[in-house]
Amino acid sequence: MALEVNDTNFEEIVLKADKPVMVDFWAEWCGPCRMIAPYVEEISREYEGKAVVAKCDVDNSPGVAAKFNIRTIPTVLFFKNGAVADKQIGAVSKVNFVNKLTRLLQ
Repeated sequence: MALEVNDTNFEEIVLKADKPVMVDFWAEWCGPCRMIAPYVEEISREYEGKAVVAKCDVDNSPGVAAKFNIRTIPTVLFFKNGAVADKQIGAVSKVNFVNKLTRLLQ
């Protein structure tokens, strides 16, 4: 299951992670966010132990959303060594997320 991150725990879980991290920035009212939610959950199970997969509700975590300039949701940011390494804006197929995360594992 994807971890829930927010303004309080984002730094500890995402920026200090010793593995690549995929963070889905979403909101409850966002239709495209609900479309990709099953992909995010599947990826979290498939990459367990190899990468961290997290979700950040932009309505409940405005600080993190502002820090990373999240203007459109869903936006998925990929982190490596505490820095943004890649991003995907909008609802796309699962393979797009998998390809970006897999590249960070190499």
